[in-house]
Amino acid sequence: MLFNSVEFFVFIILSFLAYWFVFKTKKSQNLFLLAISYFFYGWWDWRFLFLILASSLLDFYIGMKISKTPEKSKRKKLLALSLFFNLGALALFKYYDFFISSLVEIVPGLDADGLLLKVMLPVGISFYTFQTLSYSIDVYKDKIKAESNLVSFAAFVCFFPQLVAGPIERAKDLLPQFEKNRLFKSKDAYDGLQLILWGLFKKSVIADNVSIYVDKIFGEYQHYDSGTLLLGAMLFSSQIYCDFSGYSDIAIGTSKLFGFNLSRNFNFPYFSKNITEFWKKWHMSLTNWFKDYIYIFP
Repeated sequence: MLFNSVEFFVFIILSFLAYWFVFKTKKSQNLFLLAISYFFYGWWDWRFLFLILASSLLDFYIGMKISKTPEKSKRKKLLALSLFFNLGALALFKYYDFFISSLVEIVPGLDADGLLLKVMLPVGISFYTFQTLSYSIDVYKDKIKAESNLVSFAAFVCFFPQLVAGPIERAKDLLPQFEKNRLFKSKDAYDGLQLILWGLFKKSVIADNVSIYVDKIFGEYQHYDSGTLLLGAMLFSSQIYCDFSGYSDIAIGTSKLFGFNLSRNFNFPYFSKNITEFWKKWHMSLTNWFKDYIYIFP
């Protein structure tokens, strides 16, 4: 179910009406969000629901276990289990076939047919994997308390607006929003609709139309001069920015319709003064995730 599809907007309209006018308590709204998030994810391929459900259950119980375990060695083992499962699943689905295909090209006589999984990549696996990992790590480091409500935690993991294309949310920012009562605010709905329309403009009007020329130029690059290729590169940079940031705007705007606030993911990166500033403004939720959990992880 693509963000710029008719099915998505029918889904949003019906979900919005039911969320605010049928399910009026925090508990019922969380259950409803969980149900429609699984429906949204299962629309792509229902079989991968088992993967995101397994990841949610594992990290929920690991978080609870870590919070009740004082011994540092045992806490490390529990964290290692979370890392092994989540990163293992990510590596298996996203990189296994790539490495096997590369190995076949290097090793003569190696038959790839019996080794390749040939399984479609689960949608959004990188985003919810990083999100659940950050939760387990933060609980381990005593930065947050373990979530005791399974519905709230599962809804946090599979929250449909940011499930497919981010932004990657931290548990300390998003989980508390599931724990508080939410009231409909017309201003939030108005702001959300503005963001959705702006994201659709960037994605459907700019990115999709620019891609026609980009595909033509680089599909027949040998027939064009350097000036045209340079123009193609500039158009491609516009395409990828409008495509990705457009999706993020739609995700943030959709969240506002349901009373949630997501973090900003792009901050005019092409106006950066240097490459360092560029990476701080491009896909900021991912950049900050790597900074906090890879570069400076104790």
